[in-house]
Amino acid sequence: MNTRQVIDESVGPLSLSSTFNNDSSCFSVGLDTGFCDFNAGIGVVEMLGQSNYLAIVGGGRQPKFPQNKLVIWDDAKQKAVITLEFRTSVLGVRLTKSRIAVALLNSIHLFAFSNPPEKLSVFETSDNPLGLACLGQKLLMFPGRTVGQVQLVELETGNVSIIPAHTSPLRAMTLSPDGEVLATASEAGTLIRVFSTSNCTKTAELRRGVDHAVIFSLAISPSNNLLAVTSDKSTLHVFDLPHPRNPPHRSQSPSSPSEETNHKWGVLGKLPLLPRVFSDIYSFASAHFEIGDESPPGSLYLPPLGTSLGRLQKGIIGWSDDRTILVIGSGRGGRWEKFILGEGDDGKRYCVRDGWKRYLGGG
Repeated sequence: MNTRQVIDESVGPLSLSSTFNNDSSCFSVGLDTGFCDFNAGIGVVEMLGQSNYLAIVGGGRQPKFPQNKLVIWDDAKQKAVITLEFRTSVLGVRLTKSRIAVALLNSIHLFAFSNPPEKLSVFETSDNPLGLACLGQKLLMFPGRTVGQVQLVELETGNVSIIPAHTSPLRAMTLSPDGEVLATASEAGTLIRVFSTSNCTKTAELRRGVDHAVIFSLAISPSNNLLAVTSDKSTLHVFDLPHPRNPPHRSQSPSSPSEETNHKWGVLGKLPLLPRVFSDIYSFASAHFEIGDESPPGSLYLPPLGTSLGRLQKGIIGWSDDRTILVIGSGRGGRWEKFILGEGDDGKRYCVRDGWKRYLGGG
């Protein structure tokens, strides 16, 4: 395994949050010291592709803005161009060139990306302390009114569908780049469920493991064929992802040498009456990533009042291409790690860390 050495061991300010843009070509970081000319905390930051627009929300012990205010920042002009205020804290933001979706604890607010912004819709949700939402060119998805459900909204028609994804609260969700596949995980953290957005049917269940885990991030590859998952087990898992328009990877063929990797228990998975964990589909490759230590006492990010957020973001996934996965985390001395997918002479696929680097502290 080729693992680069860190360039600089010094540590920098505290990173409160981190997120990739839509094609994972860039990632943005909210700091307790802000960014650009800011000298106060930024708790949420979301990029619009490779444009100069960012959505920012105050955070930390000395927030730059009230946490119920969303600011659309034009980095080229170095000024705020849109400001939206709400009655409660802003927990998440999603952007496209035409729309802004804002997640509050119990609602999703949808606006036209215009100046002034036009409010298009408001949707009620179950408690959504993580600010979960997916916004594509044609679809908006978020937790439904009932725990574990996903509400799917067609943006052009306003049609609404309900997906009964889980029986426990949602922990993570992601939409494929083409908008045709949705993947979700619950607080249980054992199964990732996959749905077709065209008809809301479940197409697969993928097993991360048998014991409880906190899912950090889900992300689908540019080809829409692979799914990556991170959790507090400090493991990155990679799965084949069923897609309605793409043929399955050859490892899904019964004659494939990689079958035992996906079906972890081999021939046991074909025996009747055994528990389903023996027949479930597991990841074809996995690798260890660094979660990092929590920040020292007195430096922890203070979440908005009324939410259950308690820890800094870890293990956020971005695909730079179908063979390259990036994993970033927040905290003191934040870093990113690079992983490469490959295939051995025996036909089995693997995932190895190719290097890492600090994005804070001069690394």
